[in-house]
Amino acid sequence: MRASSFRPLVLLSAVITVACSKPTAEAGPAGGAAARGRPAQTLTISASDVAVAGRSTLVDGVSITGTLNPIETIEVRARIEGDLQGVYAREGDFVRAGQLLARFESTEQESTAQSAVADRVAAQGELATAEWNLEQSQQLFRAGAIPETDMRAAQNAVATARARLAATNSRLRTTSMSARDTRVVAPTSGVIEKRVVENGEHITRGGAMFTLVRNDILELAAAVPERHANAVRVGQSVEFQAGGANVVGRVARLSPTIDPVSRSVTVYVQIPNARGTIKGGTFASGTVQSRTISNALVIPQSALRQTAAGKQLTYKIENGTLDTATVEVGVVDDRRGVVEAVRGVADGDSLIAGNVGSLAAGMKVQILGAGGGRAGGGAGAAAGAPAAGQQTSTR
Repeated sequence: MRASSFRPLVLLSAVITVACSKPTAEAGPAGGAAARGRPAQTLTISASDVAVAGRSTLVDGVSITGTLNPIETIEVRARIEGDLQGVYAREGDFVRAGQLLARFESTEQESTAQSAVADRVAAQGELATAEWNLEQSQQLFRAGAIPETDMRAAQNAVATARARLAATNSRLRTTSMSARDTRVVAPTSGVIEKRVVENGEHITRGGAMFTLVRNDILELAAAVPERHANAVRVGQSVEFQAGGANVVGRVARLSPTIDPVSRSVTVYVQIPNARGTIKGGTFASGTVQSRTISNALVIPQSALRQTAAGKQLTYKIENGTLDTATVEVGVVDDRRGVVEAVRGVADGDSLIAGNVGSLAAGMKVQILGAGGGRAGGGAGAAAGAPAAGQQTSTR
């Protein structure tokens, strides 16, 4: 009985083992089919990560940057030594050429000038008397009434009187200049940047009093690389962004030599600033314009990616799928952040312009918020900093 009861249990165990192992053997082909049918990876991005290639006007030129400084900065110093009787200008005041800035106590200078005037009047009288005596002596000498020595004495008296008059005139000019220097006036029109004196202060000759800046014209000194030196000429127009405003200047001067250390040439650009809206010391960036390209096909620089071979690559969205295109770049406008696409891109192409992670041809693209129309509105609109997209994978 025990032997016959044990045999059915063994057979039942074998059947269970076979039944459990059969589905496992069929799972392999089913799993391979699922792997072969996996859908393409989907890239989900925002509308701001997409730019549309469009037509625009580009300016070809040399980019320059630097600080805008006033065309003139003048140190107003004392020409005499003395005590200040009044100070009439403060920092930030606009003054015109010849306007009184300060005055020295001038009693001594005025007295000396008056004395010099009196001496000149006396010298003029002496000269007139000496000339009249000479005229009379000449007439008497021709009549034989006086000897030649008397006539020569009269001539010497005239020469002496003329010399005395010249000396008094020179002294009068000197004293007049001293009296004039008691009045400190603005040498040119401009704005007082610094005032370092106070009323009643004793100032030595040559002492600093004011700093006057002429900021109706601002000048920028920029270093241009040697390879671009021949593209810059005096008189060329320069478009600038300074202090949040767009301004236009011109190349005023060029350095005649190339710096041996930096291998660059210094370019001096002047910008009109009649209303003083731009402050001295403002940082500015601009482009020296050499030529203007109309109706250029423009894409943002952020849409370009460098390949290992040194070529420029962009990712286009065609029918919801990513495709790659090699772009031939023409003019580059760093200030606007756009480039001219000579080949590889067509007008109206949608390009990935944001930092959305790894990209590959054939990926599906889903654009969030794209229902309102084409994202970016053109290359110019997409040239700004794009928002980061996100990448998801569906299985």
